[in-house]
Amino acid sequence: MPDINTDISKAAKDIANVAKDATYVVIGAGVLGFQQAQVQRRDLMAKLQEPSVIAERVSSVRGDLTDAAHTVDVRVEDLMDRVEEIIERVEAVFAPFEDRLPTQARDLTKKAHVQAKDARTQLRNLRPTTVA
Repeated sequence: MPDINTDISKAAKDIANVAKDATYVVIGAGVLGFQQAQVQRRDLMAKLQEPSVIAERVSSVRGDLTDAAHTVDVRVEDLMDRVEEIIERVEAVFAPFEDRLPTQARDLTKKAHVQAKDARTQLRNLRPTTVA
């Protein structure tokens, strides 16, 4: 019987040693993973603190915004020109009929024309001025 006790205690010691070694490996891998994460964090912080990287990004965004603003300005300008053309066409079509109106109605249409021109002038003054 002493041989069985010796074999069991030897096996128990071997199992304990394997468990201890496995624990050390797991802890070591965790420490290495943490250190690697720290190195990556430091590299990222260094890159973000470089003024050239931030300046390039800001410059790129500014350029994109300037291009977008210019595109919007051009489209608004085109839209306003088209609206002006439509208004001129409508006025040209209705001009012959205005001469046939009674005096009071003709006076009202003239006032409406003046107000419409004033409104268009105000709209023209609100136009974007960055279009080059």
